[in-house]
Amino acid sequence: MAIEIKAPQFPESVADGTVATWHKQPGDAVKRDELIVDIETDKVVMEVLAEADGVLTEIVKNEGDTVLSGELLGKLEAGAAASSSAAPAAAPAESSAPAAAPASTPAPAAGEDAILAPAARKLAEENGIDPNSVKGTGKDGRVTKEDLVAAIEAKKSAPAAAKPAASAATAPVVAAGDRVEKRVPMTRLRAKVAERLVEAQSSMAMLTTFNEVNMKPIMDLRAKYKDMFEKKHNGVRLGFMSFFVKAATEALKRQPGVNASIDGNDIVYHGYQDVGVAVSSDRGLVVPVLRNAEHMSLAEIESGINEFGKKAKAGKLTIEEMTGGTFTISNGGVFGSLLSTPIVNPPQTAILGMHKIQERPMAVNGQVVILPMMYLALSYDHRLIDGKEAVTFLVTMKDLLEDPARLLLDI
Repeated sequence: MAIEIKAPQFPESVADGTVATWHKQPGDAVKRDELIVDIETDKVVMEVLAEADGVLTEIVKNEGDTVLSGELLGKLEAGAAASSSAAPAAAPAESSAPAAAPASTPAPAAGEDAILAPAARKLAEENGIDPNSVKGTGKDGRVTKEDLVAAIEAKKSAPAAAKPAASAATAPVVAAGDRVEKRVPMTRLRAKVAERLVEAQSSMAMLTTFNEVNMKPIMDLRAKYKDMFEKKHNGVRLGFMSFFVKAATEALKRQPGVNASIDGNDIVYHGYQDVGVAVSSDRGLVVPVLRNAEHMSLAEIESGINEFGKKAKAGKLTIEEMTGGTFTISNGGVFGSLLSTPIVNPPQTAILGMHKIQERPMAVNGQVVILPMMYLALSYDHRLIDGKEAVTFLVTMKDLLEDPARLLLDI
């Protein structure tokens, strides 16, 4: 029985998707619930699984093609068995002549094109590789993506002298150390992020204000209780982000305009704090959201952020986990950033930037003291948030972080 493989139903906020990777090729056997193809949208990568055991018979949409919700991607023959990768060997004829040693993979005959997987074909075109020169290790001698990658690496590592010599009249002279360019298509996620950031800068009256916080009290508290905290909460480690999220939710309560958003000519004040935490991934920047962060404990915040980090690396974040958010925190300090001006993530009206902890000489009670300091940056939409609110927000965070007991005492 033939089963149609269709693109998943995209949420209303996602118009279409792109076929990212086919994990199976025509003729390959598949198991029920086995991953067949990835569909990349401007927010997440969605997986399409096999509905039944069988064999993939046809690919309708190739890698790089744009697809809509429910559009046909390919076909699966349920219950069928995978075709044999090679014809059975003929019985050896009775002859005194020694039999020739069998080749591990038949090379394509002269004038015959190599059998290419779609992903391999695309890779060959991008890197100027002749598929007929590559030895295929796939089924029926198919040249796979892995074969092309190996050929490209071998081409890069081969010395210039090993290249076939050409006549001086026809071959251009290639100097050692030639500059190499590589052109790859931008992922839909990165393209969407770029679009939204440009939109934010062109549509907002964006401004950034700065302050600095002495991290020594939190560092001392963390050093004192981190082992007990990890033991108490089943391996959840106590980091700095949970303190910042907790301080931010308290500051947002005191300055509700920073937690608001603009909808047309209306201002929407949110009675909850859904804090987005910017996470870097191979595909681009993603911002999963901690729902009702004002009700979460430090352990729950740390656990949630760790889970988001793992999912981001594996490309497993869902659209629901990245939708919404009333305020965002971005920690460029993990990459060594000392100071930055983060861009607001619309429709939010503010974003907090954390930075590297740097020891600096500070004046304390007339004495010069070396303290671990961090710059904080708050970018905000001046159409809604006045400078007084922005500065007060940062000062509130500074006070809470420099005296973390106030977070527990709610003062």
